[in-house]
Amino acid sequence: MKHGIHPETRPVVFRDRVAGVAFLTRSTATSANTVEWEDGTTYPVIDVETSSASHPFYTGTRRIMDSAGRVERFERRYGRAGAARR
Repeated sequence: MKHGIHPETRPVVFRDRVAGVAFLTRSTATSANTVEWEDGTTYPVIDVETSSASHPFYTGTRRIMDSAGRVERFERRYGRAGAARR
C-alpha cells in the first residue's frame, strides 16, 4: 500500500437510532458529536437512519410483493397490449 495517498481511518461509532443499536468500526468519516463507548473511550459518533439491525431485508420483516397482482392491476388500468392491436 502506498504511503500518503490513502485517507486516514480512525475508530468511529455508528448508531442506528431506529433499532437502538451502535457498533464500533474503523472509518474515514468524521463527526463533531462524540459518545463514550463501553470501554470508557470517547469516539466520534455518526447517527444513521438504517443499518443491518433495522433494514427490512436483514431483519426478515420485508413485505413480499405479489407480482401477479401488480400485472393484473396494470392490465385493468391500461388494458392488455394484445387487445389494443386487434
